[in-house]
Amino acid sequence: MVSGGPYGLEDIVHDEGYKVAILLLAVTPLFWSLPVALLVGELSAAIPEDGGYYVWVRRALGPFWGFQEAWLSLVASIFDMAIYPTLFVLYLARFAPGWTAGWHGFVVGAAVIAVCAMWNIAGAKAVGDGSVIMMLALLAPFAVLAVLALFHAPVASPAASRAGDGDVIGGILIAMWNYMGWDNASTVAREVENPQRNYPLAMMGAVVLVAASYIVTVAAVMRTGIPPQLWSTGSWVDVGRQLGGPALGIAIVLGGMICGAGMFNSLVLSYSRVPLAMAEDGFLPRAFARVHPRTGAPWVSIVVCAACWTACLTLGFERLVEIDVLLYGLALLLEFVALIALRLREPELARPFRVPGGIVGCVLWALGPTVVLVLAGYRGRTEMAGSISAFVLGAILVTAGVGVYGIAALRRRA
Repeated sequence: MVSGGPYGLEDIVHDEGYKVAILLLAVTPLFWSLPVALLVGELSAAIPEDGGYYVWVRRALGPFWGFQEAWLSLVASIFDMAIYPTLFVLYLARFAPGWTAGWHGFVVGAAVIAVCAMWNIAGAKAVGDGSVIMMLALLAPFAVLAVLALFHAPVASPAASRAGDGDVIGGILIAMWNYMGWDNASTVAREVENPQRNYPLAMMGAVVLVAASYIVTVAAVMRTGIPPQLWSTGSWVDVGRQLGGPALGIAIVLGGMICGAGMFNSLVLSYSRVPLAMAEDGFLPRAFARVHPRTGAPWVSIVVCAACWTACLTLGFERLVEIDVLLYGLALLLEFVALIALRLREPELARPFRVPGGIVGCVLWALGPTVVLVLAGYRGRTEMAGSISAFVLGAILVTAGVGVYGIAALRRRA
């Protein structure tokens, strides 16, 4: 749910060069991922219920803020979930351009969404088992690439390895996207065995593994001297061909397709449980609470969400990332407020794992995500999403959540 390997890092290398890219990939998880992993470790262990972050915020701050948390997460998911079929199509284009030209790319992306929706209806265990297999398949080519890069003679002089545009804030945004999603695992807590033990272990271990998979691969390629100016989304394929021949290039193409499909498949599992929890609370029609009689999957929620994600497939990669980070970051701040509020309101709540430092520690851990979110908002004030800036579009969507809550509350009372 957080990482599908180094795919998506190419634009950081292009804009910042290797050294700054490695620095960003090393520092971002300390201020962005680790605090969220600690938060999820505590609240998932203390309140292991389906709906995850929605349940936490509703319990800590009341139904209005719980609804806003769910609204922000679901609206962000519309943009977030369109990214992964887009990556699938981008890497497929490296292998068979004719299959993705024009309207064909949209059809391929829609097909990925449909297959993953059916896979999720088969149940949480089917998704989890498939995710492990796909993770191993997509990381294997990068392990080979890193080893080959270490023994490969430099292909360019150091002068050719200068950065491209030097867009540091843009690099931070892409790094944030590559390191976000830790709270998505919380929404299936009721379907996880021994969540009090397994959530904290999974969070801490995954932070280290994800950071290592990014940094080691980029650092290994840096040694080859391949100019960063040549990098763009999908350039891992060209690097693989240069270092390991056509076979490694094809393996990376297949891995990129697996990355897009695999991350999408895992996140369907997460996002589809939020409408389920909201329907059980009366904020959405009861149809969203319908589950498959054999697998227990919320099939109505999955189908409706899949239709919304398909509608965003025509947006570009960087535009999707920018809007996604802004909305997700606001939802994340609400989760930190809920963490602090629950510490104050329910001090006796059993917490098998605790964010270190007490109340003050919770506040300090929240500062890192807040700072990087401000940077994202600063960048988004000028970057355009269609005819308006991403910041303005985000503000419109946030405000809409208040109106939608009013309608949902009236319906609930009726």
